[in-house]
Amino acid sequence: MDRAELTAALEAMLVTAGAPLSAAAAAEALGEPTLGAAEVGEVLEAIARAWDREDSGLRAEKVADGWRCVTPAQLDSYLRALHGVTARQRLSQPALEVLAIVAHRQPVTLPEINFIRGANSASVLRTLLERRLLRLAGRKKVVGKPFLYRTSKEFLIHFGLERAEDLPDPEELLKEESAAID
Repeated sequence: MDRAELTAALEAMLVTAGAPLSAAAAAEALGEPTLGAAEVGEVLEAIARAWDREDSGLRAEKVADGWRCVTPAQLDSYLRALHGVTARQRLSQPALEVLAIVAHRQPVTLPEINFIRGANSASVLRTLLERRLLRLAGRKKVVGKPFLYRTSKEFLIHFGLERAEDLPDPEELLKEESAAID
């Protein structure tokens, strides 16, 4: 398989994949024994650079240990009109607070979340679990053995992150905010 055919095949995979496409999964799907994940990864990065143009309607974005095809934000209104989407599903303020706590303190228990928020978060947590933005991560080895919660792969995809560690440090954001006010 030459480079042009490989690029075309990977572009087609990106456009049609229902979930982030890892280089290893793409290499396996191509069925070329001499083609490794590293070479496929290089071509995926080249596709991302090629699609990263102002006049392009597609972008390749690295999220959740894989690549996905996305569209630029400025084309949102056209796509909403085409697909008949009138309203966005937004996360509530309590849901965003719980997500932030879990993302920065994971693994974390419900009592710890409640303590930080100063409010009962059980129903919000249940909703985030149903939406698959959070996942169970076992039980804490303390009296009562409460469940531990972590962010999920869906969380990474939803927020366009490759890893949870890519989140900004809250203390740095506060420093930047106070510096901007001064």
